[in-house]
Amino acid sequence: MKSTAIVLAAGKGSRMKTDIAKQFLKIKDKPVLYYSLKAFENSRVDEIILVVGEGEQEYCKREIVDMHHIQKVTQIVVGGKERYDSVMRALEAIVDTDIVLVHDGARPFISVELINQLLLETVQYESCILAVMAKDTIKIADEIGFVQQTPQRNRVYQVQTPQGFYYKDLVQAYQYLRESLNNENGLDVQITDDAMVIEQFMNKRVKLVQGDYTNIKITTPEDLLIADIFLEKRNIKKSEKDVDTNQFLC
Repeated sequence: MKSTAIVLAAGKGSRMKTDIAKQFLKIKDKPVLYYSLKAFENSRVDEIILVVGEGEQEYCKREIVDMHHIQKVTQIVVGGKERYDSVMRALEAIVDTDIVLVHDGARPFISVELINQLLLETVQYESCILAVMAKDTIKIADEIGFVQQTPQRNRVYQVQTPQGFYYKDLVQAYQYLRESLNNENGLDVQITDDAMVIEQFMNKRVKLVQGDYTNIKITTPEDLLIADIFLEKRNIKKSEKDVDTNQFLC
């Protein structure tokens, strides 16, 4: 089955409080966006559709895709005002595929292993999302800020990306979403991920796939500090693995 990754990198990231979009900020010496693109490049995904902001196409192609030899990027698409607009445009750009993985370009530490695992799970279950169990107790608040409910922590998950779906299902779900948005009495909730669209409009169950706590989203300046630590640990592990491999070869 052919698979396509949609990597979303059109956001401005106002909470980062910088003039540079968060996906172009540097972790060590490379932009945030590079790391997720490289992971998909090394995975079993067949192609990548990169979604960027207006006027950023040439920069991304020259400074990220071409400079770092990301060969699976087949198209660079301009995103829309909202996240769902960007996903719609990416879906419309796909010529032919079976499985779609949608990923936030501001999550640099997605691993090749998790991407490949999500692909396999999506083939079997049709709709899958990466998620990790919440570490903290979660409270559901009412409209005026009082605790309304405390769900059992072992039933609460923090959702990550990528999220995997059958292409035909996701296209149809977004068509329904577009119709609802055009309707005066349409959708009145904020769409925050693609699984919500599948849940709302396709009446399909979405399978949780174990994610990784290092698969963080770069949102605030503090996240960049954490990202430096994660990358340092990853590089140390890679160095140790290379040393072990060389010793074995010798």
